[in-house]
Amino acid sequence: MSSLMTAGILFGCVSLGTFLALWLSRRLPEAHLTGDSRDVVKQGLGVIGTLTALVLGLLVASTKGTYDAQSGTIKEVAAQFALMDRVLARYGPETREAREELRNLAQAVLDQFWPQSGPIQLTGGASRQIGEAFFDRVAALEPKTEAQRLLKSRALETTVGLAQLRQRLVVNSDRTLPTSLLVLLAFWQTTLFAGFGLLAPRNATAMIVLCICMLASCSALFVVLELDRPFEGMIRISDAPIRTVLSHLGE
Repeated sequence: MSSLMTAGILFGCVSLGTFLALWLSRRLPEAHLTGDSRDVVKQGLGVIGTLTALVLGLLVASTKGTYDAQSGTIKEVAAQFALMDRVLARYGPETREAREELRNLAQAVLDQFWPQSGPIQLTGGASRQIGEAFFDRVAALEPKTEAQRLLKSRALETTVGLAQLRQRLVVNSDRTLPTSLLVLLAFWQTTLFAGFGLLAPRNATAMIVLCICMLASCSALFVVLELDRPFEGMIRISDAPIRTVLSHLGE
């Protein structure tokens, strides 16, 4: 289920709870909404509001950390591609085919994490096969000088490093938000706005403010879900680092 759809379902639940509370407030005896009863409802809503804000803040911080980690890994991958290309260029003209395969590998990584169509495939795919072929190509080099031996060793280390970074992207791509937590958060928000609806005056200003607050609350959950899926949805990690490096490979 997409982040937008999940946030839309939450908005529907919150709206339903709010308008049911507005309907109920007209049928409750006056003593239930005045005096001490009103104070108790306000205090209860304050507790629920504090818990909801705390959990949302922690979720935003957690998912932003996941997003930043994946974004940083993508930049590391781009830097390793650039470094590998320069190492092979310094090795000599006999690495021409290896540099072409490196370019194909960079393109495969780009297509894997930012596909033109269809869902993203984080495991397997062409990038792994091309990466293994590239490693075999580098391992088959026969250095003739001490400098070439050092460059070959560095190239192999960088190739292994690229594989590790790719696996890090795959491992960290798992969604970290349990469904039970989202359900609990939805229940808290529905209860909170139902309480607001119970106490709100019946005029256009109050209704507009309630609707804006509901949208803001649900959009916060939307942002959390988007940050938890850094290669999907509307808030995606930029492919600019890989594309920039790809445009200079082989020079």
